[in-house]
Amino acid sequence: MTAVQTPRARSLEFGAFFNTFVIAVTAFLTVVDLFATQAILPALAVHYGVAPSAMGVAVNATTLGMAISGLGVALFSARIERRTGIMASLFALAVPTFLLAFAQDLLIFTLLRVVQGVLMAAAFTLTLAYLGERCSMRAAAGAFAAYITGNVASNLFGRLLAAGLVDHFGIATNFLVFAALNAAGGVLVYFTIRSAQGGGARMMAAAPWAALVTHMRNPALRVAFAIGFLILFAFIGVFTYINFVLVKAPFAVTMMSLGLVYFVFLPSIITTPLAGRVVQGLGARRAMWIGLSVALAGLPLLLAQFLPLVLLGMAVVAIGTFFAQAVATGFVSSAASADRGAASGLYLASYFLGGLVGSFVIGQAFDRFGWPAAVAGVAIAVTLAGLLAIGLRTPKTSQ
Repeated sequence: MTAVQTPRARSLEFGAFFNTFVIAVTAFLTVVDLFATQAILPALAVHYGVAPSAMGVAVNATTLGMAISGLGVALFSARIERRTGIMASLFALAVPTFLLAFAQDLLIFTLLRVVQGVLMAAAFTLTLAYLGERCSMRAAAGAFAAYITGNVASNLFGRLLAAGLVDHFGIATNFLVFAALNAAGGVLVYFTIRSAQGGGARMMAAAPWAALVTHMRNPALRVAFAIGFLILFAFIGVFTYINFVLVKAPFAVTMMSLGLVYFVFLPSIITTPLAGRVVQGLGARRAMWIGLSVALAGLPLLLAQFLPLVLLGMAVVAIGTFFAQAVATGFVSSAASADRGAASGLYLASYFLGGLVGSFVIGQAFDRFGWPAAVAGVAIAVTLAGLLAIGLRTPKTSQ
């Protein structure tokens, strides 16, 4: 017989679902600008009259701001009240996003993207710290997976929206709409995230650098930071420059169709939430190997001359990298012995620095040697991350 749920059980179940939904939507509105602009890279390159690699670095300049911000939040995390910090960052993020609609040259565009990155990472890092501090160890993996799922959704729907807006209304309108979405994130946080009680985020007793030094002395955390670097290195290397491949022969994909291409992220919305369960069952190390192996398996398909095979390869790479990111993000929180905000900040600083380096290195390979060389560079990064994953061991996750 099926057990009948009590009203309290149903209320708790709904509350858990609602919290998961809010976590995912907050993530969506935090980083929706980050990768959406990649879907309009060819249009931006034409608009500013620059080479693909130059436009790729400018668009991904957000990762420089995110790396700087991640380090800053790591230093001062314990002094920042979570709700206030997240909300202020999202409201402020709307300003540079709005100004991008009127950027006259590539330098101004790039600087505004850096500012966007600073504010995105502040909201992102503080949210991860909030989750790590508010969730039980058992619930934490699911909460982090929900947050990364919102990140995945922003990759899909953000790109679709950007491509459609630019195709029908132009580049300026695109950024105005995304500024409104950032502000909506601040409103959501205001109504859904509770302020810390009983001191919440405590003041640091020691110098701000002390927490960073402590985390950097932890071998497992150092490994996780390096893997994060390589994950975004690989992801940006693929999903920045494949846009330029798709708009040329033999594919000749139109701007609107280029947005539709990113339905390849749809499977990741389903698979990424499973990362928490896999970590609980197999441990972080084996879960990371699963994600990276999947990503590696998709790379050869990116070299096909048949569009459905390329799309399949993109979907497989996305599944693997998002899964690996969810594993790494949760691992950092569980492996940190204290001040999880600082640990999350260091992880994200490394993660986003990897994105900036990846956009430059893979961009140079793409410009000089073509798409096969770019894919080979990504494969090396994924393989190295898999080797480093041997070191993902803590007393709680050791396998």
